[in-house]
Amino acid sequence: MKLHRSFLIPFAAISLLWRLDLPAAEPDPGQVTISVARLLENVHYSKQRLDTALSRRLLRNYLDALDYNHLFFTQEDVNSFTAQWADKLDTEILAGRTLAAHQIYDLFKQRAEERIAFAKEIISTTPNFEGNGFVEINRQKVPWPANEEAARNVWKDRVTSELLQEKLSKKTTDPVIAVTKRYDQFARNLSEQTPEDVLKTFLLCLAQTYDPHSEYLSKNDLEQFSINMRLSLSGIGAKLRAEDGYARVAELLPGGPAMKSGKIKVGDKIAAVAEGEKEFVDCVDLKLDKVVGMIRGKKDTIVRLQLITNGTERNVVEIKRDEVKLKDEEARAELLEWTKPNGQTVKLGIIVLPSFYGDPDRNGNPNAKSTTRDVLALLNRLKAEGIQGLIMDLRRDGGGFLDEAVNLTGLFIKKGPVVQARSWNGELTVNRDKDPTISYEGPMMVLVNRQSASASEIFAGAMQDYGRAIIVGDSKTFGKGTVQQMIEMSRAVPFLANGPEAGALKPTIQKFYRISGGSTQLRGVESDLILPSIYDQPEIGEESLKDPLPYDTITAQEFDKWEKPLHIDELRRRAEPRIQQNTEFSYVKEDLNRIHKKTLENRISLNEAARRAEMAEETSRKEQREKDRLSHTKDKEPRVYRITLDNAAKKDLIPVKFVEPKPAKDPSAPQSDEEDAPPSDAITEPQLDKEGKPAFKSSPIRLDPVKQEALNILSDLVELTKMEGTTTAKRK
Repeated sequence: MKLHRSFLIPFAAISLLWRLDLPAAEPDPGQVTISVARLLENVHYSKQRLDTALSRRLLRNYLDALDYNHLFFTQEDVNSFTAQWADKLDTEILAGRTLAAHQIYDLFKQRAEERIAFAKEIISTTPNFEGNGFVEINRQKVPWPANEEAARNVWKDRVTSELLQEKLSKKTTDPVIAVTKRYDQFARNLSEQTPEDVLKTFLLCLAQTYDPHSEYLSKNDLEQFSINMRLSLSGIGAKLRAEDGYARVAELLPGGPAMKSGKIKVGDKIAAVAEGEKEFVDCVDLKLDKVVGMIRGKKDTIVRLQLITNGTERNVVEIKRDEVKLKDEEARAELLEWTKPNGQTVKLGIIVLPSFYGDPDRNGNPNAKSTTRDVLALLNRLKAEGIQGLIMDLRRDGGGFLDEAVNLTGLFIKKGPVVQARSWNGELTVNRDKDPTISYEGPMMVLVNRQSASASEIFAGAMQDYGRAIIVGDSKTFGKGTVQQMIEMSRAVPFLANGPEAGALKPTIQKFYRISGGSTQLRGVESDLILPSIYDQPEIGEESLKDPLPYDTITAQEFDKWEKPLHIDELRRRAEPRIQQNTEFSYVKEDLNRIHKKTLENRISLNEAARRAEMAEETSRKEQREKDRLSHTKDKEPRVYRITLDNAAKKDLIPVKFVEPKPAKDPSAPQSDEEDAPPSDAITEPQLDKEGKPAFKSSPIRLDPVKQEALNILSDLVELTKMEGTTTAKRK
């Protein structure tokens, strides 16, 4: 949920304390630590000094980062750390000493190993599932166990709950094996941690003590950030996950070298990797990011993989690396022939935007990856198809580049201010759309939820301030109103001249404000029309994070509002009865009430009969909902076509085939790994149907009540806009 400036600025002029040593082969941890601390003091928006008060908060954050569920340390451990380090972490850091970070981690690792050993003792005994005990679900706000005896009691209940859960799920034939395997994997993950990993976690906590969106990134993190922003990488196009000490192929990316070769399958395990004709490097028990790093490389170079397939069979495959585009993360669109409840049909368009992406190293390259250019290509195709209204779907869009948010806004307004940004010293920058061209002038909606953050909030806020679009969705967006700046450590600090090895700092350097003067920080963008949503919970949002910056306001900018009215009151009046009568919305409200109740209770029974009763109730509820859905006349699904960047310019669009979800399974019946969920709408590769024709598979729109009602609201807006235009013409 980040908002970034899309360029890098060297901060060599910043006064830092460092030792005047020649750079070593690896960056000196002490120098990196001092440099990160001094950069935060000098460039972070708060201009907060690294003092005793911040030191205490840092210790709290570091302990929570290691032991977020308060399961491993005891209160005695925490008291000891507090007495030793709480008031002097600041002086330790500014002196380049990292003993505290490693000492605390070493005890965490020791405690974790002790807890794993105790867990296995519990697993080896016959658990009692007939008692009346409970176990806490979320311990993040619960105190640490007072001492070792209290910790063992917590873990006894925890392991009992895990064994009971495995027994009830029946996904495995032996709950003992399943739970033991889980703890063995945890132990393996612990053993893979290096001193560099420990320092990275500590420096990340230091940055996030200033505010939750400032970060320290390692070399690998920096590379992944770049991949996420430009939506491409150079490699073989396989997603991996760690499993039993191996890197296992979890997914093959469409169009990637791995899929094209036909030599790699999902489920294959990678035993060794070789660069070209060099010797193989064993990958068993190697950290996943290191395996990924070896597989990625320059385009058109060769990587060899030793794979384990079909259990024990081994074979070697040779793959030529190529550019792999992350198409599932690109903007995409849908063209719908939507029938209103009154029987009228309108052509509507939806553009789904997963993030505000772009190439961080664009340097004026007109062909560099750009959200705005991609959206414009989709928009032009929708306009060519004659859409009468448009939805920009920003649900789950966590943000991205600031300039992409500004440029995207410019597609829908004449020109003028889009967002204001203020630095720590009060210096104000106004980001403007200077192009008077409007790419789309029709009725428009921005669909949001609590996961819409940062750049999404800039766009939604500007559309609302201009009166250009109606904002529909959760009660408000995430509430992240800050701007981060990526600073490569080696560029900011000349003495860390070992390229990207020293990582990067991404501090908050500005707060942004709407052109109406209010910040989106903490408050987000409030919807004009609220729809019930499972995401509309206080646990999702800026206010739920530690140490957020406060809300405030500045002077509003002058701007010309959109001339056409949005008829918000009338749209609310029309939508209210539909919302009340929509069965899916009633389910959402029921689920929210149940989630709220469980969150307050924060516990689950250790009694098998009670847990079975809970599961039976859940199954009964799902089955009843499915019967209710069948008993109602199913709404006829609209004709929908999916538009991607690959087919936007082609003559024929590819239809969407709606696939009904599978019935809920009886929890007492044998389980498989097959998912019950309907197809993901994020899939951007069509599949052949029974007739051999390409089609995108998607779940029925009626099962996404927010999307369904958004389309009804937009069709109402289209109608009201036409009526307003007719009235205006008569008046003239």
